[in-house]
Amino acid sequence: MWNQILERTEHLPDFLWNLILAGIAVILGWLIKYLLAIFLRQSVKNGNQFSLIHSILLRTGKAFNYLLPILLLNMALPMMRLKPKFEMIISKVLEIALTLSFAALVIGIIKVLEDYIYHTYDLNKANNLKERKIRTQLQFVRKFVVSLILILTAAAILLSFDSMRKLGAGLLTGVGVGGIIIGFAAQKSLGNLLAGFQIAFTQPIRIDDVLVVEGEWGRVEEITLTYVVLNIWDQRKLILPINYFIEKPFQNWTRTGSEILGTAFFYLDYTVPVDKLRAEFERLLSLSPLWDKRAKALQVTNITERTVEVRTLMSATTSGNAFDLRCYMRENMLKFIQDNYPECLPKTRAEIQAETAVKNIT
Repeated sequence: MWNQILERTEHLPDFLWNLILAGIAVILGWLIKYLLAIFLRQSVKNGNQFSLIHSILLRTGKAFNYLLPILLLNMALPMMRLKPKFEMIISKVLEIALTLSFAALVIGIIKVLEDYIYHTYDLNKANNLKERKIRTQLQFVRKFVVSLILILTAAAILLSFDSMRKLGAGLLTGVGVGGIIIGFAAQKSLGNLLAGFQIAFTQPIRIDDVLVVEGEWGRVEEITLTYVVLNIWDQRKLILPINYFIEKPFQNWTRTGSEILGTAFFYLDYTVPVDKLRAEFERLLSLSPLWDKRAKALQVTNITERTVEVRTLMSATTSGNAFDLRCYMRENMLKFIQDNYPECLPKTRAEIQAETAVKNIT
C-alpha cells in the first residue's frame, strides 16, 4: 500500500511532497496529543479524586505539543526527497529539538511528582513537622535536579557537533587550571550551594517554619539554591543568603513541633489579690478554643519598689494561636482588674508631712 502511494505521488514536486509529509507529521502529532488529553480528562471524570491527571496535562502538555510532532517529523525524514546536505542539516536541527523537548518533558514529569507529593503531604494541619521536612528536601532536590538536567541537555547538544567535541578535547588540558580559577571567583556562590545541601538534609529550617531573624518574625516561604525568602507577619519579604542560617544564630519556633508556650505580663500594685487573678486566668483559659490544655500558670515573677510583676503562662498548638491567646488574655485580664480591683492598678505613693513652723514673737 505504501509503495502504491509513493508511485502515485512521484509526479509531485519535491518541495510539495516534503511539505505534505511535514504537515502530516505535525498534524498527526498534535492529534495524538489532543486525543490523549481527552482520554486523560475522561478518566478524571470517572472518579479520580486527586487531580493527578490535571497536573500531568498542566506540567507536560507544552512539552508534548513539541515532542510528538518533532518525533513524527524525524521519523518521516527518510521518506522526504532531500539533498544529502539539506537532509543532514534538518536531521541535526530535529535532533537538537528532540533533545530540548525531551528535557522539557522530564522536567514536567519531575513537577508532576512534586505536585503529587505536595498533595500527599499537606501543610494544612496543626502539627505538620513531617510535611515541612519532606517539602523542604523536595524543593531543594527538585531545583538541583532541574539545574542538572539543563546542564546535561546543553552538554548533549554541544557534544553532538564534531567541532565542539574537538574544541572540548583541546580544552581538557586547561580544565584543571580553569576549575581552580572559577572556584576562587565563585567561592561565595559555591559556599551558598553547599550550605543549601546542608540545610536541605540537616534541616535547621524547613518550609513553613516560624523564625525570628534580624528581629523580624515570619515564616519560611521559599528555600532556593542560594537564598531563603521569609514572609514577615506584615506581608513584607525578608531575603537572606542561604549560608546565613549556617553561620549566624536565629530563633526557630517550630524546629521540633508547632506547639509553643506564650506569656503575658501584668504590672500591678502590691495589694492585688493573686488568688483571685489566678482563678479568673484559669476561667478565661477554659473558655478559649486557642488553649491546647498542655500548660497554664499564673505566678508573681518579680517585685520592684513600686509594682509586682505577674506572669501568665499558656500553651497553644501554633505560634499564631499563641499570639492570639496572649492578646485575648491581656484584654480580658485587664478588664477584670479594672472592673473588680481598680485600686490594684499601678500607682505612685507619696507621703506628705505638714511642717509646723513655730515663730516666737517677742
